[in-house]
Order: sequence, then C-alpha cells, then structure tokens
Amino acid sequence: MDIVYQNDCGFQSTHEEAKTIYDHLQESLQRDSPERVIQRFRNLFIKGTGYDVHAVKSALDTIINTHYVEREFPFFLNRCCHIIINCWQKSPELQAHIPLLLSQLDIVLPPRTANSKSTRKLRKLIENFQSTEQYIKLKRLGNLSNQNYNQSDDYDVYVGDLIQRYPFLYQHCLLSEDSSYEFTKTVKKIKKSIQRTYELDISQYLTYRVRLAEIVRKYKASNQNKIPKKLIQPIKNPTLLSDKKLNYALKQYLGKVESGYTYQGLAYNFSHNINNTKYYRQFKNELYEYLINGIDSQYAKRKLNQKLYTYLQDILPDFHSQSVDEFTIMRTCSSLLKFLVVDSPKNPNYDLFVDLVNNLGETKVVGLLLKLLLICNKVKPYLEQRFAILFSHHEFDDKSEVPWLINSLENLQLALSIHFGKADLSLIKLL
Repeated sequence: MDIVYQNDCGFQSTHEEAKTIYDHLQESLQRDSPERVIQRFRNLFIKGTGYDVHAVKSALDTIINTHYVEREFPFFLNRCCHIIINCWQKSPELQAHIPLLLSQLDIVLPPRTANSKSTRKLRKLIENFQSTEQYIKLKRLGNLSNQNYNQSDDYDVYVGDLIQRYPFLYQHCLLSEDSSYEFTKTVKKIKKSIQRTYELDISQYLTYRVRLAEIVRKYKASNQNKIPKKLIQPIKNPTLLSDKKLNYALKQYLGKVESGYTYQGLAYNFSHNINNTKYYRQFKNELYEYLINGIDSQYAKRKLNQKLYTYLQDILPDFHSQSVDEFTIMRTCSSLLKFLVVDSPKNPNYDLFVDLVNNLGETKVVGLLLKLLLICNKVKPYLEQRFAILFSHHEFDDKSEVPWLINSLENLQLALSIHFGKADLSLIKLL
C-alpha cells in the first residue's frame, strides 16, 4: 500500500532547498537502515544540530528563515514524513518503523538550549507543528500502520489508537482539502483492505459460533455435558463488543425488528409509499412515524417525540407545499443526522445522542440511523462525517472513559458492513 506525500502548498522561493532535502531523504531510504533514517530525521528536524551533511542542513536553515515559514512549514514537514512513510509502507516488515518515526514529532527540545538562531527557530516550529491538522493526521496514519484492528481490546488505550478499526472514518480523519490525488487513492486502498479483513473475520467468527452451537446441541442430545476442547478451534470475537452484545447486534441488523420486517424491509416499504406522497409536509409526517415506530414508547413520549417532530417541521418550511424530490429527501435526512448525532466540529453538541444511547442502547440507536441511510444512501458520507467529529472530539480520551462512543462505533461498523459491504452473514439465522 503506497502512501504518497501531499503537495507543498508553498516554498516557491525555496523550491531548490526543499528539493535538496526531499532528494536527500530518498537517498537515505535507499542506503540506510530504518533505524539510521529515524536517527537522521531526529538530528535534522528535532535536534537541529549535529547533522553530517552540510548542504542539507544549510538548505533547511534557508527554509526556516523565510518570512512565511510559520504558515508553510507544516506542509513541508508533512511532505518529508510522507516521503519516508511512502517507502516503508510498501514492505510489511518496514511498516512497524512508521510509528517510531512519527513519535519523533512528539519530542520538543527547549529552544533556549540551542546555540544558533536557526536551531531555536526550528525547535519552535516543531512545537507549533504539534497543534496542526497535519500532525494529528500523521499520528492517525501511524496508528493505522502500526496496529491490527482486532488487537486493540485493552482498556488502557486512547480512542485515537482505535482508528484502524473503523474504515468509515478514514476519509474524514486522514484526508484534507489539500490531499493529493495519489494520497486519496492510497487511503481508499487501505480502507478497502481493512474493510475486507473485517468482513472476513466477522464471517469466520459467525461460522465458528454456528458450528459450536451445533456441537453443543449434538452432545446435549446424547446426554453428554462435557465437550472436548479440541473438537473445534475457537475464533476470537473480532469486535470490542461482548459476545452477547455482538450476537444481539447481528440479529437486530439482519433480523426482523418491527412488525415482522427487517430494517431493509421497513425502508423498502417506506420508499415505496412515498411515491404516492404529494407534498413535502406529508413526507415529513410519514418520515416521523417511520422513525419513532421502533423507539421505546415511554422514552419517546417522555423526551424524544416532541423534539423530533418540532425539528422536522423546521427543516425547509418553505417547501411544505412542494412535491418531494431527491434534494428535499437528502436535505431532510442529513439535517436529521446532525440533530441525532452531532452538529459540527465548532459546535460539538451531542447531548441528544448520549441520551438516546443511555435510554435505548447503542444497537437500537445505530438502527435508527440505519433507517435514514436505507431510504437515502447518499447521506452515508454525511453520517460517517458526524462520527468522525465525535471521534476527533474524544481522540485523546482514554477508551474506558467513553464506552458509549466505542460501542456506537463498533455497532456502526457492523451495520455498515452488513448493509453496504460484501459479507454474507446469513448464518446468523442458525443461531
């Protein structure tokens, strides 16, 4: 999986100096061990002293002494990192060095201890880099390179360490407006690979559970209570949900949930019926009924119904007497996702979402969101973006502090895989 660095977005007057450093990094990758490359990176960018290639150190000094360096340095350093990552990502045996490289960016040496003005300025630039979008996305990329998604079930990890588990977050958490075409393509490739692995693991786990259930039934029918441990090779639950919660979620997302219908069946019926809906106001009223039918009646009557109804009526009120079309459906569904999950990065209000989870449970809440996706799948990226906002907001929290978020992410990954992925999980019917 090649990771291609992003564009500079600057350094027009220091193009030659930047190219000198880029070429030098490429040469070092061909010649030096990963440990030596990391050491060189540390000496050049973090310490800012003791670098053994004068032309390279001189080029860096020229760059950091330009008047616009504070604005452009993050793009330059980001590219330097991507040059190294690009090389190491190609070889599985080298990928483990990527987080070690990126951990160097966490080091801030005191500028005042440096002898030269250039080194003091460099160290200050590195300190400032830690508050940039480039730094955060590099660290996420490091997590992606370092860990297998089903090996992060310890409690003493940060939420951000779990990004590799949730491919639906990659587009919003790893890419930015200045991401190159090549880098965007690479992230999509990584996403596809990890999603495929997840679906395979879920399928294998389900097969194991069905086989185990059959063996238990067989032994019980023969009045044998002791089942030989070596009779079937156990397969670990690939999610962070308990076996009981995973089983419940699978049955919810694949089985019948309301009036003998699956989520897919409910969505089909709703979509079929709105063909006869003449006005947008009528569509919103029918959408309201569609959404609340599966919600616990006591909680709905006490807290949710009036809020949801009022919010719906305030969406595109000038369109009430107009006919329903793709625009009004998409706008309505995307607005509801903002209402039900979270508003925006600048206003990360998600009190209603937490209240829903506390009263209905993560599986039911994700089922509610799934209802919207199944009648308008074009808002799927918007839902993914809502959860990327939650993820980013809690990225540096300990996983154990936000179980509602982790369980929601796990449920959403499962629900999206079932309804928009390629996994065949029909074996759940045999459990």
